[in-house]
Amino acid sequence: MRALLAHAAHLGVSVHVAHITPPYRGFYDHDMRMVVYDFNLSPIERDCVLAHELGHAFYGHQDRHDQQAEDDADAYAAALLVDPDRYARLEHIGLNPDEIAEELGVNEKLLRVFVETQVTRIRGAAYSTSRMGQGQFRHAARWAV
Repeated sequence: MRALLAHAAHLGVSVHVAHITPPYRGFYDHDMRMVVYDFNLSPIERDCVLAHELGHAFYGHQDRHDQQAEDDADAYAAALLVDPDRYARLEHIGLNPDEIAEELGVNEKLLRVFVETQVTRIRGAAYSTSRMGQGQFRHAARWAV
C-alpha cells in the first residue's frame, strides 16, 4: 500500500477512502487529480482498484465509459502490481492461476491481464517485457508449455 501511495504522490494524485455505492469500487476524478476507493474493500481488492485508478490518472482518462481506457488502466495496474520474476517462479513450480494471483496479492483478472499484456511464450520459455522499457524480454523463466 505504501508503494501505491508513493506512486500516487509521484503522479500528483491524492488518494481518499469513502463509502461508494455498488457496483462501483473506486473512481478517478481527473479535474481534482483524486482517486477514491471504497473502504469496504479487502486489501487485495483495494490495491487492485487503487492501481487501476492510478492507471487512469497516468493516462489522463476523463471518459468513464471508454472500454479502451478501462483496458489500458487494467494493463497499467497489472504491470504496476505483478513482479515478473516472482510470477515466473510461481508459474514454474506449477501453481495454478488462482494460487499465483493469491501469492502475488492481485485478483485473477489483473493476473490474466498481466499474462495477456506482459508475457510472451516462445518455444517453452516465457518472457516478460521489462518494466523500465530497456532490455526487452529481460525477465525470463524456462518451463514446459
